[in-house]
Amino acid sequence: MRRSTAWDVAEKAGVSQSTVSRVFTGSTRISQTTRDRVLNAARDLDYLPDKRASRLRSGQTGIIAVVVIIRAEDSAREVNPFAYALLGSVCRAASESGYETLVSFQASADQLYGRYVEQRDADALVVIGTTQNAAAWDYYRPLLVQGRNAICWGLPLDDVPSVRSDNHAGGRLAAEHLWAQGYRKPAFLGPIASAQRQFQERYEGFVEALGELGGTTRTVPDLNARSRVEQGRDAIRALLASGEPFDSVFAACDFIALGALEALVQAGKQVPGEVGIIGYDGIDATAHAHPPLTTIKPDLEKAGRLMVAQVLGDVGADQAPLAPVELIARTSTQRV
Repeated sequence: MRRSTAWDVAEKAGVSQSTVSRVFTGSTRISQTTRDRVLNAARDLDYLPDKRASRLRSGQTGIIAVVVIIRAEDSAREVNPFAYALLGSVCRAASESGYETLVSFQASADQLYGRYVEQRDADALVVIGTTQNAAAWDYYRPLLVQGRNAICWGLPLDDVPSVRSDNHAGGRLAAEHLWAQGYRKPAFLGPIASAQRQFQERYEGFVEALGELGGTTRTVPDLNARSRVEQGRDAIRALLASGEPFDSVFAACDFIALGALEALVQAGKQVPGEVGIIGYDGIDATAHAHPPLTTIKPDLEKAGRLMVAQVLGDVGADQAPLAPVELIARTSTQRV
């Protein structure tokens, strides 16, 4: 069966072909009555506009490329679920803005490719994923500069357009919650001086709020294990071996918190009876831990909208916007 054309729609609606074209390109110079007549005719004829031709005329692809950086040794099953959740929010925000998304998972040097905008494969580039792949971020550094329709999540590089969670506020929330629950000897677990500078912001907010409340914290920053979970295990082992007292833990991310929980249970410590634990990121696994973990959860829906808006030039702020955070209180910090 012959496919309907814009000429067929024009004839049925009693308008010119150029009017049909303007209706489907979103022109505001068409009256609502004419627009309705064209759309009704298109529906009756099962007409779909040729997006490729429209994009050629406009010089736009209607596509946002989203690159998810992973570690070279990770499979798709081992990618941080936070990255998947953030990817979903970016794709949803792009769709709401009338864009499709082209998604690529990249790790090793032979997989790295970010020239989507220059090659006219996409109108903009969003980069998210682990900071534990320095080679990938070195590759993307020259692509993530102002004016190149590109943006990333977090703080993996200096002076690049980015969106991140309000880490400082999240750290403060963690300190205020632990203090309100009666914890007075907290420890911070996380590699503060690392490429993941968001951890530094969380630490600074935590220390600031504790100081205002009259408390202090000890840190276990030198975590050399590759895996975040193993970093959490190692940190707890180091704390226990030191003999210094602690009654609570704020972990820089949920996976560090999950590793810490595992090590505490193995050491015979009761959570939250002897030690309270709070993480950061709000991944689903924290709700199913034993006990369920308290966590600081960024608003990823807002984060996706912020990144898409900024990369498409819909916001004019020079500084990186921040996605708000909230505290999800669960059993791991609950005191009877």
